[in-house]
Amino acid sequence: MNAGTINRRKLKPVHSKNRMKKIPGLPAPLRLSQNTVMKSLTLLTLLLLFLAAHAPAAAVKDREGAVRSDKARLENDPRWNWNDIDGGFRLAKTTGKPLLVVLRCLPCMSCAGIDASVLEEQELIPLLDQFVCVRIINANALDLSRFQFDYDLSFSAMLFNGDGTIYGRFGSWLHQKDPLNKTTASFKKALEAALTIHQSYPANRVALSGKQGGPTPYQTPIEFPALAGKYQSKLDWNGKVVASCVHCHMVGDAFRAYYRSQSKPLPIEWIFPQPSIATLGITLSTDDVAKVEAVADGSAANAAGIQAGDIFTHLNGQPLVSIADVSWVLHRSPDSGSLPTTVLRGGKEAAVTLDLPAGWRLKSDIGKRVGTWPMRAMAFGGMKMDDIPDEERASLGLDKSQMALRVFHVGEYGEHAAAKKAGFKKDDILIQVGDQKQRLTESALIGDLLLHHLPGEKIPATVLRGQERVELQLPQQ
Repeated sequence: MNAGTINRRKLKPVHSKNRMKKIPGLPAPLRLSQNTVMKSLTLLTLLLLFLAAHAPAAAVKDREGAVRSDKARLENDPRWNWNDIDGGFRLAKTTGKPLLVVLRCLPCMSCAGIDASVLEEQELIPLLDQFVCVRIINANALDLSRFQFDYDLSFSAMLFNGDGTIYGRFGSWLHQKDPLNKTTASFKKALEAALTIHQSYPANRVALSGKQGGPTPYQTPIEFPALAGKYQSKLDWNGKVVASCVHCHMVGDAFRAYYRSQSKPLPIEWIFPQPSIATLGITLSTDDVAKVEAVADGSAANAAGIQAGDIFTHLNGQPLVSIADVSWVLHRSPDSGSLPTTVLRGGKEAAVTLDLPAGWRLKSDIGKRVGTWPMRAMAFGGMKMDDIPDEERASLGLDKSQMALRVFHVGEYGEHAAAKKAGFKKDDILIQVGDQKQRLTESALIGDLLLHHLPGEKIPATVLRGQERVELQLPQQ
């Protein structure tokens, strides 16, 4: 008899007096019939199936399987040059088409929706067929002089001429935060804008100069000390392929580790990489290239006369293809100064100058960036903190203008356990670090500490623990 078969002739009722002992305080044992047993098993099976179907996607995703199935599906795809950047550039030169390179971190759930749409949406095919298309699923051997983009995104795209000139970048925090979002409106606009730039090339080469990458300490990610010797240029298809993959966010981490290891202040552009134009008071529409949706009162954008409905066509002289292009310009902008822009307003172009106030980057919210976790280890010893809102401050006797960051998480392992070892606890309220007492966001405090303090320092810190003030030392790593 196999495991799934019941011999009905041998199945007998289970009598409680023979099979079960009476336990004080419990009702008399029930007599279980065959039907009762079968119904219970069926209900249990259905419950397990329901739980599996409704479990969080990140908890059940087969990371190894995702990478291997992508290879099996697309390695010989006629449209996508799978994991072959050099071949893509050669083909772009030969055909005269622009080059689209999509960079996708497959083990990450973020951006799964837009990634699926780019591969499957029929409406995109006529646009994609005007490009040489390359799909890259690991960052191990990226040429970092060319591929400089927002490394915290799990789906990015770069658009090139066959000679290597960069036309633009695409990346979406909307899709990063919502893995089920499959909308491609902004991606289509980026492709169309890149085709327009391509039609004017090379006459527009000077305008594109600011889009090109700058010098890097190493040519590829696996040459950085933080990654060297741990990863090879190619994935290990005969072993654990995911463990052999350099994820894009690890590139940003390697840059920060490189600078931090020199016992120098971390460059501010690596604390607040690829900043949002929201730091200047501008909200951009998520379904367009760079269309202004709203302008905050009292902001730098408001002072410059930027209006809702304006469309940025150029920023610092660079033609734009997406919001990621806007962030690239800001990434390379000074800590203060002027930023020339061109906007389309009422069908006419107008020149507008945005002033970058001193400290504008500190307004960036980096709390949800994966690259912020290593910086929390550097600056906070592995803690995650949240600013206490105004309505709660009153009940705690805290002023609205003072620092009040509640410790939301304290790390347990490695360099993330340094704060715990120094005596910090979950739910402590940080009210002073060194001379800093004024109200700061967690992001701004990370920036302040990494800019002005070096590894090995221990900074006096004060926390509220219940009604008690506790003096501690915050380790810098």
